[in-house]
Amino acid sequence: MKFHKLFVILLALSFAISAKASLFAQDDDDDDDMETEEMDEEEWQRQMDELTVRQNDLTNQLSSLNTEIDGLKKTSADKDAEVTKAENDLYASVGSTKSGVADFRKKFESLEKTINSKSGTKEDAEKDFEAIEASKIKCLPEFWDRYQAMKKKLDAWGPAGGTYTVIKGDCLSKIAGMKQHYDNMKLWPAIWEANKDGVVSAPAKVSKTIKNPNLIYPGQVLRIPALTTTQKEEYAKQHNTWKKYRIYRKTRIMKKEVKEEVKDMKKDEKK
Repeated sequence: MKFHKLFVILLALSFAISAKASLFAQDDDDDDDMETEEMDEEEWQRQMDELTVRQNDLTNQLSSLNTEIDGLKKTSADKDAEVTKAENDLYASVGSTKSGVADFRKKFESLEKTINSKSGTKEDAEKDFEAIEASKIKCLPEFWDRYQAMKKKLDAWGPAGGTYTVIKGDCLSKIAGMKQHYDNMKLWPAIWEANKDGVVSAPAKVSKTIKNPNLIYPGQVLRIPALTTTQKEEYAKQHNTWKKYRIYRKTRIMKKEVKEEVKDMKKDEKK
């Protein structure tokens, strides 16, 4: 709007100057145009004075607008500098820079498309998601809501469940750690929970349930359930709980054995 106003003023100024010049040429035109009314010197001077005043007024307005434009340019530059500083401070708060955020944005958008379309494999998507999840940049307002939505979609994108036939030397943690299953030995509680009340099938005289997770037998066909990221976290916690329980139980047994040994030693001393 300011520049439009400036254009109008310049146009008016140009018109005033042109009009002034035309008055100077009035006498030369008298011979060519006999029908033009002659202007006396007093009238000519009056119009010249009016145009001069108008020209000066437009010149002053133009100068004022130029000053205002310079001020607006300076204000705009100051605001740009403030925005740049605010961006840098924001990026620094997540341990990155503008270029670092730009690289993160490319990876984020690429993974977002992969998860939305479920292209490729979930395993590859999970690996890329781990890198996104490990970065503080995901906490920026630009990414946070989309990150949460991406995580939910990834959790819902589970691989098809399958089965596995137990062979000699297998245990639940070994099966869970196989690449074709979870590639994580800690997730064995998921397999146990899916089969403890009944396996898919088992040979004759072989248990068709798994009451004790430490006891599985060759020939048993186990269910391998599909797991979301959240479920994997929960089953990993169960593994840690079982580990603590086993350590506690082993410690109690050892203490009991020591007590019995001491008791026997005391009996022997009395004899």
